Amino acid sequence: MNISYLLIGGNQGERAAQLALVREKITAAAGRIAGASSIYETAAWGKTDQPDFLNQALRLETALEAAGLLEVLLGIELQMGRRRDIRYGSRIIDIDILFFNDATIRLPQLVIPHPEIRNRRFALAPMAEIAPFLMHPILGRTIQQLLEACTDPLAVRKLEI
Repeated sequence: MNISYLLIGGNQGERAAQLALVREKITAAAGRIAGASSIYETAAWGKTDQPDFLNQALRLETALEAAGLLEVLLGIELQMGRRRDIRYGSRIIDIDILFFNDATIRLPQLVIPHPEIRNRRFALAPMAEIAPFLMHPILGRTIQQLLEACTDPLAVRKLEI
């Protein structure tokens, strides 16, 4: 069994309902969600003239290998209406693989650990809730340490949903 950490998020439509639906689809197609953070709200990163995002970190137990998991997750995004028109643009759903076991993977379509995680408070805050002591296999620092050192100025607010 493989352990993968995912970040799900979106800023279009009924954001919390979209996160609930994507959790169901991930469970049906990829494996068991063995942990989930609270839902967090943050301003858009990279392209700021759009609605705020909701994000949630998931711990997934899966029989799939990393490339197969990516294929399944991209299919779920497509089923849910995800379009990739504008880089960092508004989206109904986004599913990122942050970590896969303790692997370091460099493929044209997949880089693990996620190369920008240390710069994104909206990913580190929910990850710190469910895996604060998870060690980044390249940086040699825990998620909690990365969060404490993160210079991303965007506020991340835990919601009571």
